[in-house]
Amino acid sequence: MRWPWQRTPSHDLLIVSWSGQSLAFVEARQVQGRLAVKRIGLELQGADSADAFAERLFTLGLGRMPALAMLGVEQSMLLQIPAPAVPAEELRSAARYQIRDMVDTHMDDLTMDVLHVGDGQDKSAGQLFVVAATNAAIRDTLQLAARMQWSLPVIDVQEMAQRNLQTAWARGAGFAERASAAMVLVNERQALLTISAKGELYYSRRLDLPTGFLAMQWDGATGVEAAPVDAYTPVGEYIPDYGRATGALGADDALGAGADPTQRLLVELQRSLDLWDRTWTGLPLAGVGVYAGARSAELAGWLRQGLGQTVTVMDPASLFEDVPPVQEALKLRCLPLLGLLLRDGVPN
Repeated sequence: MRWPWQRTPSHDLLIVSWSGQSLAFVEARQVQGRLAVKRIGLELQGADSADAFAERLFTLGLGRMPALAMLGVEQSMLLQIPAPAVPAEELRSAARYQIRDMVDTHMDDLTMDVLHVGDGQDKSAGQLFVVAATNAAIRDTLQLAARMQWSLPVIDVQEMAQRNLQTAWARGAGFAERASAAMVLVNERQALLTISAKGELYYSRRLDLPTGFLAMQWDGATGVEAAPVDAYTPVGEYIPDYGRATGALGADDALGAGADPTQRLLVELQRSLDLWDRTWTGLPLAGVGVYAGARSAELAGWLRQGLGQTVTVMDPASLFEDVPPVQEALKLRCLPLLGLLLRDGVPN
């Protein structure tokens, strides 16, 4: 279909996330062979029809250009499983069978892919990540892309975008060859924890945040001690806790239902980091990067005291030159998109 408002094809690159009738976007322009961020924004569909919303986006100059899309944590899952002992060409079908009891969605309603954990060598060789998204989430993104006449070769997930940002941050901090952790608040209810090394993702976990976490005063919890190491079951190999894929802090937690919710978050984070240290002894953590918008420095300070780790701010915007100002309310939704500008094959 040809739209009356269509314009000359653009040489810019658009990064988008379409969820809940809202479009978060980053537009980048090639300048001397490199991508420079041109603008960052969020557009709500509201009461507009699909066609009326597309017309509004065209008016904003967001049509007819190459694009990459990111599925947010509410639209996709990243599961870690033992690699099935099958030929490479059968991995997808074997993984589909293996995760059938780990998801609430009917397998026919899921689109999935597989990738090796880490570098696919040594301890990570026996592990796979399974990326799964509902067909509906994929379809909605493709339908918007068709209306906007985007060339959309890639739909990625937030964990991979965060890995790219984390790798760039680690490189700038001087420990690109070592392991690092990143904890980024994706909204007011959830944080995404990733552990990467040498540009590869080794671990991912979604941590539920206490209600009102971003409005809390954390100073009173800075002296909290994490649960001792001997409270954990010894781990001989790196096997994730499938039953807590979302990082839920349920009433069955060892701390008890009456525990301070910020302390429980701190202990859950410490558990993930301790498991890493005890399992990947050859890849000790060089540091932890965190991002929580305007409260990033406060969060880094609180976690630094509570975890006893080197914790610094990992601001996605600081990893690029001349990023335009972004409204505080949009940062958690929009800035993770910058990670797709760092994908292999995208000039940067």
